[in-house]
Amino acid sequence: MSKKTLDLDERLYNYLLSTSLREPDVLRRLREETARHPYATMQISPEQGQFMALLVQLLGATKTLEIGVFTGYSSLCVALALPPGGKITACDVSEEFTSIARRYWQEAGVTDKIELRLAPALETLDQLLADGQAETFDFAFIDADKENYQGYYERSLQLIRPGGLVAIDNVLWGGRVADPKVQDNSTLAIRAFNEKLHYDEQVSISLVPIADGLTLALKRH
Repeated sequence: MSKKTLDLDERLYNYLLSTSLREPDVLRRLREETARHPYATMQISPEQGQFMALLVQLLGATKTLEIGVFTGYSSLCVALALPPGGKITACDVSEEFTSIARRYWQEAGVTDKIELRLAPALETLDQLLADGQAETFDFAFIDADKENYQGYYERSLQLIRPGGLVAIDNVLWGGRVADPKVQDNSTLAIRAFNEKLHYDEQVSISLVPIADGLTLALKRH
């Protein structure tokens, strides 16, 4: 028995997928198309997508937020988990990347659940707050440029209801956050964000070592 999280070699990871992953065909094909994309490393893992879908179901979520869409795998996972009438406000700046997402959303029949806003996410979040939508969202997923993580988190926390959940991706950053020799802007931003969140009394947190690290922050009542 291990007292810490296991490292997953290829054989164990494949076993995990073979005994856990329930991936609809439309998601599998989107993932495989994205794997051929020049920025394929921006794609979340399938087990993480399934985990987030389960979180959305556990929350009974009907209104969610996504910051960073890319080719739409995470938003499609969440949309498929939402009940009829559920909504995602999805923020991105790339028409090129999200055009792939739109194709698969259409095929999966979830286009009516997803409102894509092509603009800098901070602007969209500020507009949602100005429109009186504070504390009306159940769930938020942050997976965009790392330098703005703190701003995305602060606004998401205002938009999430008490008892709602913010999930933040890439918080282990390929292990670079633990290497003091790595001092690039993105790594420094994630380190600073992780440290600040550790002491944020507005939320209960857990950093889950799934994929590239996913921090869950539950907004306290």
